[in-house]
Amino acid sequence: MQDLRRYQNDIVHLDLTPPSPSPPPTNLSIDGEESTETKIRRLISEHPVIIFSRSSCCMCHVMRKLLATIGVHPTVIELDDHEISALPLASSHDNDDSPRNPASPAVFIGGTCVGGLDSLFALHLSGNLVPKLVEVGAL
Repeated sequence: MQDLRRYQNDIVHLDLTPPSPSPPPTNLSIDGEESTETKIRRLISEHPVIIFSRSSCCMCHVMRKLLATIGVHPTVIELDDHEISALPLASSHDNDDSPRNPASPAVFIGGTCVGGLDSLFALHLSGNLVPKLVEVGAL
């Protein structure tokens, strides 16, 4: 797949722009007819733990290390700035007036946006991260 590149530490960069001739299907397949938002929602639903990040994000690295310490190896997708704006927000943000562009990186567990690095650490320190990972089958 020409739009899928692996980088050091198993980070996957996925270009969500429509591909030229249809590529062979893979685990991270892209349908040229899907919008960026639809593609992101599909990827979220297909992976129990997924992190969306910008390229070379140190906070993403810390998130991955925390999850790896617990025994979870999340899927990491690097997005461009215009693709980051298509990420769905955490439900706690739905009623406020904050902009639609969430902070990067954003981690989704079981299809639900946990938030960024602070939210992931808060979930871990409260003792709720491991049960949530077990609930979605990541552990």
